[in-house]
Amino acid sequence: MNKKRLTWVDVTKGFLMILVVIGHYPGQLDFPLVKYIYWFHMPAFFILSGLFFKPVVEKSLMKISIQKRFMQLIVPYLFFLVSITLIRYGIEIGSGNKDLSWYVNDMWTLVVGGRFVRGAYGVFWFVTTLFFTYLFFLWMTKNFNRTKQLIILAIFYSIAHFESLFAMHVIGGSPSAAAQTIPMIWNIDVALMAVVYFSLGYYLKSFWMNVSHKWLIAGVFVSISAVLLDNYKVIDYHLSMKFLRYDHFVLDLIIPLSFTVVLVGIFQLIAAKSSLNWLQKIEKHSLTIMYLHIFTDILLNDYFTYGIIGFTAFGLFVPIVVSIIIQKFLPYGKLFLGGFSQKKTTADRAIT
Repeated sequence: MNKKRLTWVDVTKGFLMILVVIGHYPGQLDFPLVKYIYWFHMPAFFILSGLFFKPVVEKSLMKISIQKRFMQLIVPYLFFLVSITLIRYGIEIGSGNKDLSWYVNDMWTLVVGGRFVRGAYGVFWFVTTLFFTYLFFLWMTKNFNRTKQLIILAIFYSIAHFESLFAMHVIGGSPSAAAQTIPMIWNIDVALMAVVYFSLGYYLKSFWMNVSHKWLIAGVFVSISAVLLDNYKVIDYHLSMKFLRYDHFVLDLIIPLSFTVVLVGIFQLIAAKSSLNWLQKIEKHSLTIMYLHIFTDILLNDYFTYGIIGFTAFGLFVPIVVSIIIQKFLPYGKLFLGGFSQKKTTADRAIT
């Protein structure tokens, strides 16, 4: 992929990261912005991740490929998990919490992760889900032809919707409470849904690399129609991958795809005329922003009063500063932020 193409990807991811921050704003808004953000922002991340997937056919390269993704995804996950937890526990001890059982229960929840960790860890599920999504798709593309891959994906998609149906309508209650009645470490079951979006990024790579005006217009039409239908109560669509809420077997593909087409198409047009460096810089620090924007609010909201603009500004600025400090002053800082790269051999290039 040439530099021009990479620019629009970085810009799109930077914008999506802003939406991630906005999506966790705890206050009330007159317009259901957060609901509509959830319709597509996580599927879009999985689609764009699939865009860069390269199959590994040789068995000898599998270990190298998995190790690389582990270092890029799970090492930062563990770094931020431990860092935030140490700060939290320091605050708890300072406030007089000496209940050993509280710490044991809290640590057990952190081990399980996924949808069971809330608050400062609210976004951690995405990274573990992405890692297992990668493993699932790596396994599929290595061992099965395209037809069998599609069959497996259809089965995964159906299982994911059956699980959602069971959680939302049989168990019932709030989506978060219902989802948490189904035990699963690291939200691995969400990868059954995520791998479908991931595959669409991979299979439709040529489409995503140059979204035509025709498809952009179609995406705008479908997206606006969906918002209007929802606004006028014709549909009541929700999507929350973390909490297994997949509302509609067909719309769970159509709506996220249409919004992603619009987003990608628009930023391809803009990136062709403007570099949008500020969005590229946000993308550069997106990992730290993702992990720290909620925790930033937890630490600051006792001292500052702000609305969604202030929440978003703090959620971007503070993590970016922390990211720069980690990279420049912390030993192995770049490694902790996912900056892992192997020495390339001819064979290695097949998996990068």
